[in-house]
Amino acid sequence: MQKQLNYLDIHCRHLISLTPFLVLGTQAIDGMEDVTPRGDAPGFVKVPDDRTLLIPDRPGNNRLDDYSNVLGNPEVSLMFLIPGVKETLRINGIAGIRNDADLFGMFTVAHKTPLTVLKVTVREVHLHCAKALMRSKLWSPDAIIARTTLSSMGQMIKDQINSKGPVESQADMEARYEKTALLTNATALALSGNKVNSEIQETRIAPMPYRKMKDLAPSPHRIFSRL
Repeated sequence: MQKQLNYLDIHCRHLISLTPFLVLGTQAIDGMEDVTPRGDAPGFVKVPDDRTLLIPDRPGNNRLDDYSNVLGNPEVSLMFLIPGVKETLRINGIAGIRNDADLFGMFTVAHKTPLTVLKVTVREVHLHCAKALMRSKLWSPDAIIARTTLSSMGQMIKDQINSKGPVESQADMEARYEKTALLTNATALALSGNKVNSEIQETRIAPMPYRKMKDLAPSPHRIFSRL
């Protein structure tokens, strides 16, 4: 337990600044757990001080499992991964969902702002050793599996929901995603040096039923309350 910290030291902050991918774990009041990937250009997670993380909510699959969980149970877990680095960074903390207008400018990409920002107050931090990634050969070129080994994403979803519509090819889907990713990465890298005011008032969403992301408009008068 000696390696566990309750703050982000210089090494943790450097690692986060290089991270393009993290995994967010949450748990609902009824015990149902959820794990979701978050990715963007390196530096997309901001560290305004040694006990705070700010994570923008980018468009994804329009599910709100993690945010719905945070409303009832704010405890979250994060794992940060850097391609080519076998060690990972694990953080546990307390999360709040915020729509502060002054935060959105930090995370504006291709003239688009996130709908919300997840603020995590750090409670536990520790580096995880390289053993699991070494055993899995996760970053080894020899371990890469050809995408054609699996059905296309479109085909799998069509089969799962028993859709009768046409199937978007894997190549077309990835090309569509890539256009957004290229704009995001170029602009996010330019913004990666922005500094954050560490004295920002906490904002949390009032409890509400499951909604898709398009329904979660940043309206402080409708769904947000100041603490």
